[in-house]
Amino acid sequence: MDDIQIKELVEVIARALAEYPEEVIVREITGHQISVIELRAAKVDLGKIIGKEGRNAHALRTIMNAAATKLHKRAVLEILE
Repeated sequence: MDDIQIKELVEVIARALAEYPEEVIVREITGHQISVIELRAAKVDLGKIIGKEGRNAHALRTIMNAAATKLHKRAVLEILE
C-alpha cells in the first residue's frame, strides 16, 4: 500500500510536466529492501521531465526520496526512453 503512494506521487508530478500526460507510464519493481520506480514518457516530454541540466529530474528524485524515507523505505527513480 505504501509503495503505491510513491508510485502515484511520481506519476502525478510527471503527468503535470508532460505535454502528453496519457503517455506517461510509471512502473514499480519491488525488491527486498529497495523499490525501483521506472518512468516512461513520450520522447517530446522527456526533456521537460528531465529539465535543464536535470533539475526537474533531481527535484522529482528528492521529493520521491523524502516520501520513501518517511515510509522507512528506499526508492530509486529511473527515467527510461
